[in-house]
Amino acid sequence: MTYIEPINQNKLFGLDKFISEMIELYENKKLPSRILLSGQKGIGKSTLSYHLINYILSKNEDHNYDYEKFEINSKNHSFKTILNRSNPNFILIDIDSEKKFIDISQIRNLISNLNKSSFNLKPRFVLIDNIEFLNTNSINALLKILEEPLPNVYFILINNNKKILRTLLSRCINFNISLSNKECLEVASKLLEDKLDKYINKELINYYMTPGNIYNLIVFGKNNDYDLANTDLKHFLKDIIQNKHYKKDNLIRFMIFDFIEFYFNKINLSFSEKISNKYSYFLKKTSDTKRFNLDEESLLTEFNDSILNE
Repeated sequence: MTYIEPINQNKLFGLDKFISEMIELYENKKLPSRILLSGQKGIGKSTLSYHLINYILSKNEDHNYDYEKFEINSKNHSFKTILNRSNPNFILIDIDSEKKFIDISQIRNLISNLNKSSFNLKPRFVLIDNIEFLNTNSINALLKILEEPLPNVYFILINNNKKILRTLLSRCINFNISLSNKECLEVASKLLEDKLDKYINKELINYYMTPGNIYNLIVFGKNNDYDLANTDLKHFLKDIIQNKHYKKDNLIRFMIFDFIEFYFNKINLSFSEKISNKYSYFLKKTSDTKRFNLDEESLLTEFNDSILNE
């Protein structure tokens, strides 16, 4: 299975109506210069952004964007230069794997790059992924750029349905990106070449999961030698808690609480009285842990000991 991520995902699945709307706005010279794409993590917002950017940058190039198939040509010059991080019309800002926040130095470097003269007459794009990781200083610096954006520069901010400052929201036009649970499964199946059942047990797929979640969970399983096709939810939770994958893998850290809630909902009809009494307790503790960014270890250890080992 070839590993795909938004930057190299040539085909766009399930988001036809969203990119069509944005392309129409661009062709009518009405595309906002400050765009906020909001939706669940893994729904395809970043992939959508790369496709929109390629459509615009490849317009007068060989092997330009195929609008009928919603597909990027891998031979296209803009695609290849974005892929190798050398495109002068594209800047990506994202959280570094070794850091907890998008820090002020990244925004300062962005400002410096934008103040330089453009190499050509094409639009320039700034894609800021995972904006929930902007810290206070980086947000304040970013707000100054967004207040008076440079001509022919487009900002696309990716919001994973997290609460963001009103001052940031007010400077952008928000597009809500969503898919139904059925559509998510259809997209995930296409990403896996219609071999979804081969890679993952249906019991591990819940209504919170987006195509990106499902795909990356399968990659996680392969990288850690888990046979997800033959693993049920209870044993999967026990394994990732006991092996502390939530400390090593951001995907698991983001998804672990949804898995816990899904587990409670799944066994709802067969709750023992003892477990039922703990249900509200764990949901509240889970909510507090996410809300106040508390350490997960004590919660997950308690959940494993009190619920999974029952």
